This record gives sequence, structure tokens and C-alpha cells, in this order.
Amino acid sequence: MADLAARAAELDAADELGKLRERFTLPDGVVYLDGNSLGALPAGVAAATADVVTRQWGELLIRSWDESDWWTAPERIGDKIAPLVGAAPGQVVVGDSTSVNLFKALVGAARLAGPGRTRMLVDAATFPTDGYIAQSAARLTGLTAVPTDPADVPAALGEDTAVVLLNHVDYRTGRLHDLPGLTAAARAAGALVVWDLCHSAGALPVGLDAQAVDLAVGCTYKYLNGGPGAPAYLYIAERHQAAFDSPLPGWNGHADPFAMTPGYRPAEGATRGRVGTPDILSMLALEAALDAWDGVAVEAVRAKSLALTDFFLDCVAAYVPQGTVESVTPAEHAHRGSQISLRTDNAREVMRELISRGVIGDFRAPDVLRFGFTPLYVGFADAERAARTLGHIFG
Repeated sequence: MADLAARAAELDAADELGKLRERFTLPDGVVYLDGNSLGALPAGVAAATADVVTRQWGELLIRSWDESDWWTAPERIGDKIAPLVGAAPGQVVVGDSTSVNLFKALVGAARLAGPGRTRMLVDAATFPTDGYIAQSAARLTGLTAVPTDPADVPAALGEDTAVVLLNHVDYRTGRLHDLPGLTAAARAAGALVVWDLCHSAGALPVGLDAQAVDLAVGCTYKYLNGGPGAPAYLYIAERHQAAFDSPLPGWNGHADPFAMTPGYRPAEGATRGRVGTPDILSMLALEAALDAWDGVAVEAVRAKSLALTDFFLDCVAAYVPQGTVESVTPAEHAHRGSQISLRTDNAREVMRELISRGVIGDFRAPDVLRFGFTPLYVGFADAERAARTLGHIFG
């Protein structure tokens, strides 16, 4: 234990991102490894949100749509997210939930697909809501949704494939899928690909523009630390924007929303992905939260993420009795996101005990302990303490 604790101290001392923990408000004595479900509170959000409520809303009232730039928030905040997912400005719009944005993306992709294409390949292990939305989008557009393991997608693609829906990182296992390779395979088959970035954006480089991704969606309350229920985002590659036909043509996505005309004419660019009036309170809390990324390179975050998860696995091997837990997260860096998932008996009870001892992760049925490593505020001493506490629980 002393050796691993000393090693953790050395790694933390050399960590160039370690000082970023000061940008977050975290309770004393707690190891927080659930940022892959809900990110920690950035320190500037409380004051920014208070200003939105007391001054912008309380004093300026409706004038804030113009004077506080409320109206432009979805595009402005989208441009703050864009560098974190490898996108140029003007392609990301913020608003609605991930589920709603996924529906827009899938139906929009189906409408962009060429004639004679009848299948939608859907990540077989996807987060449940993605599967529900995909089934509905397929029915509405006359496609057949086909559950497919991401590794089997290249072989499953054909001239009848219209759309492919994939998760960049599997939510249960933390497996990182090959975005460049799978995107290229879909493009070669003439299909469009929609990526769900919920468990990768803010944890590792994505490269949407560089890899010629068509459409992508993601939440902002995990590694982007936007707060509970923070609005999601929709990426529409510039080359598709003029033809993107949203299935939810709300007044906010109209070319002239205040003309109040009976006919719909979509706005230019990614703005056509907007639907209704944005949730300003959570939208501007997210904008303040993104300030925590000032001066931070995603590549540095990825390097620390891999170092943290490597070290955590070393500590688990040293502290936890052999045979009591099994990692279901790939050991290879090229296939690992920013979480470690351990399979064990009585996983729900084990996680409850961990939380009672100040180590917060989460449980996924039936037998998985999940530990999310957010490099902006998680250190190596946190990883060592979490593994040591798990070892104590197992005796």
C-alpha cells in the first residue's frame, strides 16, 4: 500500500492538469468517480447562474433575449463545444435532450440517404433510449432497424444501408469504438453515420470534421460538467446543412421566426436543428461550466485519462483479492474510453458500501461497477484510494 500511495503522490505532483481541480467545487473527503453520469460543479457556475436569475431575468426581464444575448445562446454555446469534438464553428447547435437530438439526426439522415436504401444499422449494445428512438425513427422513415455489433458493421454494410447509429464509447463496458474506421466504412458503402458522443466528448479527442462524420449528438452533463439535465447538442456537418430536413420544424429553427408565417422555411446552417424556445437557465449554466475548459487541450486530457485508468487497474490488481472482480473494459488504450467497469457478484451492494465509505461510482445491472475518470478533477491519489477501499470491502 505504501508503494502505491507513494507512486500516486509522485504522479499527482507531476500532473500538469492537477491544478484544474481548483476549477470545481467538490466535497471534502469524497472520491468522485461518477463524472461519466454527472460531472462535478464548475466553480463559476453558481455566480453565473445567480446573475442570470437575479439580473438578466429579474431586472431586464424580456429584454434579455436581446440585451443578454439569450437568443443566440444555442449557436454561441455550440461553438464553445465544437473544439472539444473536433468541429469547426457553425456546425454544433445546443438545445433539447440527447434523445430529441438523436431523433432529429436519425430521421434527417434517413431523408438524406439515397433511394433504394432500406436498413438502419443500430449498435446492438447501445444505451436503451438510443435503441428506442432508432426503432421509432426507422418506422417513420420506412427503414428496418437492424441491431448490429459495431465490430460487425463493416461486413453488414451494403447498398441497402441508409443509416448507421453507433456509440463512440459503450456506456456499460467503456469500450471505445473505431470512429475513423467505421465512419470510413459507412461512407464507402454510401450510408450516413450518426455517432452518439455522450461517453466520449470531454474525455478524448473525437475529430468529427477530420473523420468526415455526417451527424453526431451528445449530452453535456457528463464529462462536459454542464449540470443535471443540461441541454444536449446536435452536430450537422456543413456539407449536409443545406439539405438537412429536420423532422421537428419548430419556430426557433425557422429562417425568420418572428415573421410568424404559416409555412415553414428552415434557417441556414446548424440553426435549422433548433426546435422550440431554449431552456435559458440550464443553457447559460452550461455556458459558464464550459469555462472550465479554458486553455485545456483534449489531447492532454486523454493522456491523463489513460494514465489514471492504467494506475487504477494496477491498484485493483494489488489490493483486491484475485477472482473477486473482473474488468470488462478493454486493456488496450485504442479500445478504452475514460471509465473502468468491473464485474463482480453482489455489485449493487458493493457499490452502496463504496459510497458509504466516500468513494462514489455507480452500478449497472446486473453485475457491473462503473468508475468514471474525469481528468480535470480526478487525481491518482483518488484512484489509489478507490481501489484500496474496494480491497477493504473484499477483506
